[in-house]
Amino acid sequence: MSLNPRLVKESFSVVEPVADKATAYFYGRLFAENPHLRGMFPPAMDVQRDRLFSSLTRIVWSLDSPDSMAGYLSQLGRDHRKYGVIAEHYTAVGNALLATIRRFAREVWNSEIEAAWVAAYTAAANLMIDSADADAGVSPAWWLAEIIDHELRRPDIAVITLRPTQRLPYTAGQYVNVQTSRWPRVWRTFSIANAPRADNTIRLHVRAVSGGWVSTSLVRHTRIGDTIMLGPPMGTMTPPDRGNRDLLCVAGGTGLAPIKAIIEQVIASGRRPNVHLLYGARTAAELYDLPDLIRMESSFPWLRVLPVVSDEPAFDGMRGHLPEVTERFHTWSEHQVYVCGPPDMVNETVRRLQVNGVPLARISRDVVHGEQ
Repeated sequence: MSLNPRLVKESFSVVEPVADKATAYFYGRLFAENPHLRGMFPPAMDVQRDRLFSSLTRIVWSLDSPDSMAGYLSQLGRDHRKYGVIAEHYTAVGNALLATIRRFAREVWNSEIEAAWVAAYTAAANLMIDSADADAGVSPAWWLAEIIDHELRRPDIAVITLRPTQRLPYTAGQYVNVQTSRWPRVWRTFSIANAPRADNTIRLHVRAVSGGWVSTSLVRHTRIGDTIMLGPPMGTMTPPDRGNRDLLCVAGGTGLAPIKAIIEQVIASGRRPNVHLLYGARTAAELYDLPDLIRMESSFPWLRVLPVVSDEPAFDGMRGHLPEVTERFHTWSEHQVYVCGPPDMVNETVRRLQVNGVPLARISRDVVHGEQ
């Protein structure tokens, strides 16, 4: 059965405008037919629904980019081991997914589209199952990690240092899913804020947000000596592995974390490109990591750190919103670019950079979601 990305994308585009209804129907169908699976999911399903549709969208739109799709699905398959997912669960999910797409794309549905979806899901599920099976022999499904330092930089932001009990192999720029003892089965993603270290420690930059169960627990209720759980590292916003291009890094809020890790990796590599870091927040007080960045800048003259504040007229420095600030400089068209922060900021920054001549292929991006 061969893949037909066009038919899958065309039918999925009918479902996208009613994503909320479709995801609610999917989980209702899945749990009605497989009630034993409900216990594998968190009590509140809102974030889970968003993640499902986000992942499905990424898979659908990368169907005609096999390498990109395979890399993402392999990471996803490894990550799902932490939930206790096994091969038979993919059949249940596939049946519920097909029923959902059939229902919400019924005005265009036919046997050819159904065959295209079956082929696409079968290929995706097999990639994830094979990746999980291969990983099972070499890595744990999840890691325990002890909190060895907890520094409250602001009432709502903590920089937390962890020491996993087993070595956690990752690449600078990646993120991990985190679960605390306070909220079993609730996992939230946080980027690792440092390049790999010999002592195996990792740092997380965590902002407590309203309604954020895990982020609030980490910032306000977690102490040195506590243990949390980590899923396998994921993400593709990783350092350049070759070439000598200069770098532009644009970080909004705690979106600084993966970008700081990438800069540390560049330092460790011995390469000396010119690196411009635009680090933005609403007020100067929210630039929670600026002192450490200034220390890095003083040690490495090829690194230039430019703090940017949007909502504080008295700030004695660069003022404005990050997407617009990127346009105040000479062209970035020859640079490798990394952008991370709130979704709207990331999307607008990428749009403006493309308009100003930066090819999309040289822009790596990640977002920090409000619900953590």
